[in-house]
Amino acid sequence: MIGMDFSPLITVLEGDFNMDNASSTETDTLDDSTKLMSSKGKPPRHLSSMQRITTTTTSRLQVAVTADLDVCKSPDEKSDFLPVYRSGSCAEQGAKQFMEDEHICIDDLVDHLGASLDSSSLSAFYGVFDGHGGTDAALFVRKNILRFIIEDTYFPLCVKKAIKNAFLKADYQFADDSSLDISSGTTALAALIFGRRLIIANAGDCRAVLGRRGRAIELSKDHKPNCITEKTRIENLGGVVYDGYLNGQLSVSRAIGDWHMKGPRGSACPLTPEPELQETDLSEADEFLIMGCDGLWDVMSSQCAVTIARKALMIHNDPERCSRELVREALKRNTCDNLTVVVVCFSPDPPQRIEVRVQSRVRRSISADGLNLLKGVLDGYP
Repeated sequence: MIGMDFSPLITVLEGDFNMDNASSTETDTLDDSTKLMSSKGKPPRHLSSMQRITTTTTSRLQVAVTADLDVCKSPDEKSDFLPVYRSGSCAEQGAKQFMEDEHICIDDLVDHLGASLDSSSLSAFYGVFDGHGGTDAALFVRKNILRFIIEDTYFPLCVKKAIKNAFLKADYQFADDSSLDISSGTTALAALIFGRRLIIANAGDCRAVLGRRGRAIELSKDHKPNCITEKTRIENLGGVVYDGYLNGQLSVSRAIGDWHMKGPRGSACPLTPEPELQETDLSEADEFLIMGCDGLWDVMSSQCAVTIARKALMIHNDPERCSRELVREALKRNTCDNLTVVVVCFSPDPPQRIEVRVQSRVRRSISADGLNLLKGVLDGYP
């Protein structure tokens, strides 16, 4: 506040934070022994059985993890930091008639696949799938996308290529399943982690945001039809954007499924399942990752979500509870969509308090979170 009496050199600490607790919801994993998320509010559909991942694929995963750990240990780096993955998730139907979201949380991918590795060999997989026009596409992708990735011939030597191939394969195989409604569709946001190496793949308007010492770092781009690059791509392929909708029908420009809007297999189409990828090497400054569907981001900026999550984690250090609090906050802000949030922490410890040293002739007081929120406002976020 202007006018408060502080010395020129001040230390500002993050203050306390309180938020009402939300009710628990089922978490969702890809394990065969785990039940599907509650189908309350979902249109009933036939679900095909989950297919197992082979031992050969698990061995290839071991190669990928071990190779990545070797790459991470550069002689020029002073830190031997390796993240420890802890995640929590929350999904709520919200104001919509049906719940069409799906998600995945696997903190130990190798253990999940039934293999044993050295304790330093860490890998994880997370995904958020925002369905529309029914639940079939989101369910299909949730159950198959990981298998498509690690069984691809490019895995593990070229993981990015394997991920892209997996998204395309999911689109084609979904179309070939006569028991499913192929006019349904889903966006897809996936995070694959080997050691410190984080790869984000996104097709649609879900978003992945990294919390880096209180700063929000967006690791994906929302694929909206009226985005300049997406609109150009759409129009070059013969499509149109009308009132923010692709061909006047769909509010996203990339999705798996929606075959009533696509041409023959292999042909260029304005609506594409191809993801955009971003790779990041995690450091000690990277505290957590937030993955959410557009129901969260429609009412909350990336920086706001990171600020809320960080303060919550400083209090209880529980990613499950943190994800519920983000969902609760979005509901308070009257989001009109389904809500799914996954929070992944990279350390067993809570985020540390941030000290901000300010030298100025102007007497003022502002927290580290306040500085970050102000930046978000200046950048045009709500």
